Amino acid sequence: MFKAIVVAAVWIVAVTPVRAQDFVNILTGGTSGVYYPLGNALSSIYAKAMPDARVTVQATKASVENLNLLQLDRGEVAFTLGDSLTFAGKGDAEMGFPKPLDKLRTMAAIYPNYIQIVASQESGIKTLADLKGKRVSVGAPKSGTEVNARTVFAAADLSYGDMSVQYLPFGESVELIKNRQLDATLQSAGLGVASIRDLASSVPITVVSVPEAVVAKIEDPSFLPAEIPAGTYDEQKDSVPTVAINNYLVTREGLDDDTVYTLTKATFDNLGDLAAAHAAAEAISLETAAQKPPVPLHPGAARYYREKGVLK
Repeated sequence: MFKAIVVAAVWIVAVTPVRAQDFVNILTGGTSGVYYPLGNALSSIYAKAMPDARVTVQATKASVENLNLLQLDRGEVAFTLGDSLTFAGKGDAEMGFPKPLDKLRTMAAIYPNYIQIVASQESGIKTLADLKGKRVSVGAPKSGTEVNARTVFAAADLSYGDMSVQYLPFGESVELIKNRQLDATLQSAGLGVASIRDLASSVPITVVSVPEAVVAKIEDPSFLPAEIPAGTYDEQKDSVPTVAINNYLVTREGLDDDTVYTLTKATFDNLGDLAAAHAAAEAISLETAAQKPPVPLHPGAARYYREKGVLK
């Protein structure tokens, strides 16, 4: 009799489904980018808000990989660029999404990414046209950065065939430029990203401008003219025009409303902690968090925004 009870108890444990809210896996990006430190800050915030949950942080290839992992229920919260989220919702095989990802739900618009094209001064690169014939890193294959690179280069009448393209993450790109094995890197990240700060402190650099006339040729309305302020990086004496695109925190259908409400509330209750982790988070605003999401808001996030009066 006792044995039967034990067997039954084991069977019950074995077949009882693990609730999604017991685990919160945060999908970020490379360790030298902005997503990763912000993801670590969120893990501390979420662990306090949900003390019974196991909160983890996963370094990834960023946007495209993150969204595909969410669709497979292999994460609860992910960072992504806005254009990647749009491509994912519609399904764009060329951009890494063979089918529409129908489980994706927006949590919040956060800070803008700045397209930052940085070359060693030694390379002689000063303009976008100067990239022709040069060794240029555009991020990991089909990452959010690489998707951005295609868009910006096309608007500048450039193609990958015009240059020697290498598909490398931020940190590796910087090391190769230091070792004179690469001429330039395009990095889509928050201002003051650690990888470019590291490069600028090691070798003289040129921050290459993306003129407003080039930005105007980009049809995606999520791309907007922007500026990299003077002094963002060592020896950068002048501001540099470029293009920016919003980042998002995304979750998935099936994660219960109360969990997403708690995560969203915890995020905006602790913006100071996020800004302490990386200055890019200073641009996060509750007022714009729910505006024009590329995929539908999760009902739990929408409930929070209604309570705060920023969503009707």
